[in-house]
Amino acid sequence: MLFSLMFGADATIEVIKKADSLPTIGIEDSSIDYDERFRLIFFKSIVADLNVISLFNVDRAHRVVNFDAQTVVSANKDMSYVIRYKMFEDDNHALNIELKLIQNDSIMINKTYRISKKSMYMFISHSIAYDINKFMGEPSVEWMKRKVVFSRMVDSKKSEIVIADYTLTYQSIVIRGGFNIFPKWANKSQSEIYYSSLDGFKPTLKHLNLRTAKISNVISSDGIMICSDVSRDSKKLLLTMARDGQPDIYLYDVESKKLTRETRYSGIDVNGQFMGDDKIVFISSRLGYPNVFSKTLGDSDVEQMVYYGRSNAACSANKEYVVYKARESSKSFAKNTFNLHLISTKTDSIRRLTATGVNEYPRFSIDGDAIIFIKNYKSQSAIGIIRLHHNKNYLFPLKYGKIQAMDW
Repeated sequence: MLFSLMFGADATIEVIKKADSLPTIGIEDSSIDYDERFRLIFFKSIVADLNVISLFNVDRAHRVVNFDAQTVVSANKDMSYVIRYKMFEDDNHALNIELKLIQNDSIMINKTYRISKKSMYMFISHSIAYDINKFMGEPSVEWMKRKVVFSRMVDSKKSEIVIADYTLTYQSIVIRGGFNIFPKWANKSQSEIYYSSLDGFKPTLKHLNLRTAKISNVISSDGIMICSDVSRDSKKLLLTMARDGQPDIYLYDVESKKLTRETRYSGIDVNGQFMGDDKIVFISSRLGYPNVFSKTLGDSDVEQMVYYGRSNAACSANKEYVVYKARESSKSFAKNTFNLHLISTKTDSIRRLTATGVNEYPRFSIDGDAIIFIKNYKSQSAIGIIRLHHNKNYLFPLKYGKIQAMDW
């Protein structure tokens, strides 16, 4: 089995290294509450998260032991590390987990986690993997603890907006009824979202405070109204609007409510994404087909970013990197292949991130360490996670429904 590491500062260049050099890790269950079914569900969640952080060869055997045992079970004695955890329910019916990370019979981490609802167990699992990754001195995987927001089509012109964890195991509907699409996180703390409502006379961008459930109108426009990106300080939005009949990119200042038009092309300019404070990338039909371009805010000049492929769309940006969806085939009577590619503004390298099926809706994690996307292959859909530094992909099957758009 092979995986790749980022070489130098360029994530588009791959270096091969054998995975058998990874340390081993075993898992021991000392739970005193909950039935065996739920214990196995939580165990499998930890196994999945440990695999995603890509630091260990994870033993998938479910082993039971007393939490206060002085040594690990015999089957784990040769493991580099052992996780031992105890699940129990407190008087308020909250899920509590006490955890130890053991190395050579020494306790390296001793920590307790608590969450009010048993149904949100996966967020504890994600936090455990985050803490172990931090203990190992690896770059942050803060994205594991963050939530995903997506819109799901449930009927003709009817949708739901859903908050979930990155595996979509946990899902909570926050907007139901009507036609509400293209949700975006409005701030880093993930307490607010923007979304487009198509229920009124004009498409309207709306703001939802998740803590207070208050919904307010932001701005409306004829034709199209989409918030494609939010600046890191949450003060500026990139909007796609069609005020003159054709979609263009606009910059919206949240505090002053000032709207600035950034593109003036007679064709299609959509999906603006921030690259730092003063530069954006976007999708345009300027070449007669969709492709990725960039521009400096306030400047009329645009620059072509991608010279490979003839149908490049659905981009996401993080610092100098851009991930985009490209059509790899042109079949008239069969499904085409759409793969994700990664480019850097500092090199001419292109790195293909997927190989088969239809791969779309790519979104960088907040730290740029990972990319989330939707994969459709052989009539099945899944959420995909790409670990850029490790060149590994992980898939989590969708239970039902079709995702219209998503943000991380």
